Amino acid sequence: MGSSAEEIKKHNKIYMGIFVALLILTGVTVAVAEIDFGIKIGIFVALLVACVKGGLVAAYFMHLTTEKGPLFWVLGLTFLFFFVLLLLPVITLHDNPMAKFIDPVSGQLLGE
Repeated sequence: MGSSAEEIKKHNKIYMGIFVALLILTGVTVAVAEIDFGIKIGIFVALLVACVKGGLVAAYFMHLTTEKGPLFWVLGLTFLFFFVLLLLPVITLHDNPMAKFIDPVSGQLLGE
């Protein structure tokens, strides 16, 4: 964040705009709660409004818009480790030659 008066005014204007947007979205949340959309559409609309509000808070109040480089590295490593953990059972199937003949649910040999 800058230290000049113009930069501080610019940041204050942005924060006030985000604050007003969050107030409006809170009003939308209350209004949507009064409307009967049905369960599926109601949950979708509620999650959509909550995601927008959470995204605004994370992006501006947590200053994630200015730290894109480290954020993408952390997210990239997270996805890499997630997919490695997902593939781990597939990789370990090759360790046991009988694994392809064993039913994973019952533990019984297939073909008997």
